[in-house]
Amino acid sequence: MGLYLGVDLGTSAVKVILSDADGTVLNTATREYELHFPHPGWAEEDPSDWWNMTKEGIKEVLQGYPASDVKALAVAGQMHGLVTLDENDEVIRPAILWNDGRCDKETDYLNNTVGRDYLSAHSANIAFAGFTLPKILWMKNNEKEAFDRIRKIMLPKDYINYRLTGVFATDFSDASGMLLLDVKNRCWSSEMIALAGIHRDMLPDLYESYWKIGTVKEDAAVELGLGSSVAVAAGAGDNAAAAIGTATVGNGRCNISLGTSGTIFISSKDFIIDKFNALHSFAHADGNYHLMGCMLSAGSASRWWMQNVLGTHDYSAEEALISDDRLGKNNVFFLPYLMGERSPINDTDARGTFTGISMDTVKSDLTQSVLEGVAFAFRDSFEVARSLGLAISRSTICGGGSRSPLWRKIIANVLAIPLDILETEQGPGFGACILAMVADGRFSSAEEGAMKLVKIKETIYPDEKLVRAYDERYSEFREIYPSMKDLFRKLAGK
Repeated sequence: MGLYLGVDLGTSAVKVILSDADGTVLNTATREYELHFPHPGWAEEDPSDWWNMTKEGIKEVLQGYPASDVKALAVAGQMHGLVTLDENDEVIRPAILWNDGRCDKETDYLNNTVGRDYLSAHSANIAFAGFTLPKILWMKNNEKEAFDRIRKIMLPKDYINYRLTGVFATDFSDASGMLLLDVKNRCWSSEMIALAGIHRDMLPDLYESYWKIGTVKEDAAVELGLGSSVAVAAGAGDNAAAAIGTATVGNGRCNISLGTSGTIFISSKDFIIDKFNALHSFAHADGNYHLMGCMLSAGSASRWWMQNVLGTHDYSAEEALISDDRLGKNNVFFLPYLMGERSPINDTDARGTFTGISMDTVKSDLTQSVLEGVAFAFRDSFEVARSLGLAISRSTICGGGSRSPLWRKIIANVLAIPLDILETEQGPGFGACILAMVADGRFSSAEEGAMKLVKIKETIYPDEKLVRAYDERYSEFREIYPSMKDLFRKLAGK
């Protein structure tokens, strides 16, 4: 019945999964690449590293399986990153990533000089420092010679597709995060293109995520051991792909992704704009729309605490020190804004803080506060969604952090909803496999594929007493950032 490849091009590594036509994951392979921080707050990667590691991952995952049976593949990728190519299709400079914070001046110009109303009217969103348009303006303002050489602008996963197929393409879900797309009408915005100072032909053609953009070209097929008839779907931004892989499709479903970053993803068949622009209004990989709240430091906040501060890789041992009777009673609070924050505060100057430490504070209190701080930050976006009249009664949860039973329990009680754990927790990679199957004709739609292949393994239910305790703690957490906001700006030299 055929095999399918799903590629998840993440921030620190690429993960390739091999699936059969029934959605059974047969094999996985992970390849890491180097993340560069050339200046404080900057984050860059070399696109050639993505390509080389993707090739290695595909070769490894196919070991022991007939490569000739691969029917299609799709790539899910980290969003917002700026990849620029010159007239010879050579990469001009390292890619500027989603978590790069250099574009505060450009973001301020877009939001406060051009105006939030103008941006929202033409792109459905306001500017965030991580979005692609501020990065383009930064290049124009700071690297004019390099900017003038640009002939193609693409997103990270689209660079992989371009190397695979030679087709210059992107999908609507990923393009939504560039601040160049008219999201409602699913087309490039001429007004936003003009703001960027670029031309339409510098941008790729637009596709639905499950549409076939082409086949693997001959030289790439030979190198990878694939047939030249392997179909390549347009793919999706990682969060939209994770939503496909968790059956967050159609109307009113929710997924929490607890990876390096954290997202709350709410699917909708209708186009919705949050009037405060605290949540992103994007196109979805199922052909509809979604609202998304994104926090920059989620799993990475836990990793920072465990590895950088405590010097351990044994997360479960540290979490085991937190007894159930301590949940909802912690007097220490943590702001998880280690790299600034997007949703809902949109503040590049915000930073992490511990608040409430006293002489009786122990290590486990701080560990607990990190996990709770991320959960409270998720709830900030939940509250915005609820204010729009969206009734979120339950959610799936995926990402590396979701493997922590303690963290799942905290989040379920902070949000006061059941959390569904899936049989196949491969997030964006599994969603990419489903998109590949649709491109190959196995399913008529991404929604059909997701609903047939995604299965729930376990559900975490909130406890009424804990919900009440965390409600009180959350009300206290909400007071910390407003009291610190001016100090954060002062510390940033503003």
